Amino acid sequence: MSWKLIEKNKRLLKEERGTIYKDHHGRIKVAIIYPNTYYVGMSNLGFQNIYYYLNQRDDVVCERAFLPDEEDIDEYKRTETSLISLESQTRIKDFDIVAFSVSFENDYINILKILDLAGIPYKKSERNEKDPLVIMGGVCAFFNPEPLTDFIDLIAVGEGEEIINEIMVKYTEEREKGKREMLKKMALIEGCYVPELYDIDYNEDGTISAIISKDGAPERIKKRWIKDVDKYIAKTRVFTHNTEFKNMFLIEIGRGCGRGCRFCLEGYAYRPLRYRKADKVLDAVAEGEKFTKRTGFVGAAVSDYPYIDEICFGSSKEISVSSLRADSVSEVLIKKLSESGHKTIAIAPEAGSERLRRVIKKDITEADILKAARLILSNNIPNLKLYFMIGLPTETDEDINAIIDITKKVKEILLETGRKKGQLGRITLSISSFVPKPHTPFQWCKMDDINSLSRKLKFLKKGISRIDNVFITTDVPKWAYIQGMLSRGDRRVGRLIDAAHKLGGDWKKAIKETGINSDFYAIRERRLDEMLPWGYIDVGVKKDLLIKEYKEAMTRQGLDETELCNK
Repeated sequence: MSWKLIEKNKRLLKEERGTIYKDHHGRIKVAIIYPNTYYVGMSNLGFQNIYYYLNQRDDVVCERAFLPDEEDIDEYKRTETSLISLESQTRIKDFDIVAFSVSFENDYINILKILDLAGIPYKKSERNEKDPLVIMGGVCAFFNPEPLTDFIDLIAVGEGEEIINEIMVKYTEEREKGKREMLKKMALIEGCYVPELYDIDYNEDGTISAIISKDGAPERIKKRWIKDVDKYIAKTRVFTHNTEFKNMFLIEIGRGCGRGCRFCLEGYAYRPLRYRKADKVLDAVAEGEKFTKRTGFVGAAVSDYPYIDEICFGSSKEISVSSLRADSVSEVLIKKLSESGHKTIAIAPEAGSERLRRVIKKDITEADILKAARLILSNNIPNLKLYFMIGLPTETDEDINAIIDITKKVKEILLETGRKKGQLGRITLSISSFVPKPHTPFQWCKMDDINSLSRKLKFLKKGISRIDNVFITTDVPKWAYIQGMLSRGDRRVGRLIDAAHKLGGDWKKAIKETGINSDFYAIRERRLDEMLPWGYIDVGVKKDLLIKEYKEAMTRQGLDETELCNK
């Protein structure tokens, strides 16, 4: 075992506050793994809180592991060291359960890399009774886990605070009977999906004809959700400076979003919308004072939180937010952010034109955007960040040009407020590519191809380059394409993940070698009557509602009911 790797873990631990250490003897040993680096993983509240709640059980010891930094991967391979946990530097393959918390599709390949480094066969068909039970949770587990079903034994569908306890109880009761029998019992827990208990049949055109449950497994998996979010306060549990939010204590103020934007997974998969009570949030704010003077509020739309002004008045600490809704920004909140030293605030128009914002149900007007920009920039916050997407359904070149037009109008406000204060800030546009998500009204939509997205980005960059004090950052269309393929893929995409892993992350070569038609998954428009790979997951939203929202969006483009029914 490499002492260099052990010493690095110990250095990370020395800079943490809130770390949990427990004796392994007589306890179920769980390694909870974030399939990205420590820096990224420790920024994730869900990961931190499952770590905390598992360790509240007397019969469980839970330790963390991450994808090693690139130089550390080389050290693992050079010294033939098996991947180790953070807290006790125990080999991951010596744990009873390995539980992945997965938030992003592009991290899928890292799951295979981590299992390889741990010396655990990443294909579940090659693992035996001595190998750990491999579990998956996180948001990717409950919108479409199908591309990972070759590698994962058990998938926890939904919010994890309660289901993890039921899984631990069943593990204790059934572990002596062997994995297969234990998994059959776990499949009876609401929210537990055991992929091997489901067969998939396909039509000649490659679409799915049937999803067949067997051995008593339920036909549909019902998403678990926490009815009383005040019972489980999601907040920073382990404070460290070695993360993106290094000087901030994070608190989740609610789950879900009541806006129903048609592109957004949060507004559908996390239903119903639940807010935490103000006193519970303020209690957490007070708790965070022992770590830092700065609190970060986490939620789909922080400015929609009904008690946000009360929180601002009730907190003496500095506060921070990720982004704000342009039509719900209050002067109280902006003044508090300004007093907290904020130099940049982000709002998300998503689309440049009002027509396209109506299509995607982002119901904010240009007047809302400009009013919010003026409120922010006139309160000693000199910089503004604007989030936009390209490739949205029904998008035209006029909609792309509208992004430039509205940016120019915001720039005029920037100049006006900056001259008054003698402080000229900057505007940053963050442009991402639209990826259709399961369980949203746009799950059937065609995704823009790489060439089209690249052309639109080139047009935007050229237009924005002519505007002083405006900068632009963009994603990479080829990675958006991969995300689209993984987002709406079925089990057969697992072969592509396997091949890409073996080829060192070369997806283009993996697609060529496997012969899989990636366009079939990434950019193909689905029929409304098609059986979708994630059709067995019940997130609590009726298909009829999604179809209604989809048709309403498309009719704004002039498609009549007959054309829509033929899709």
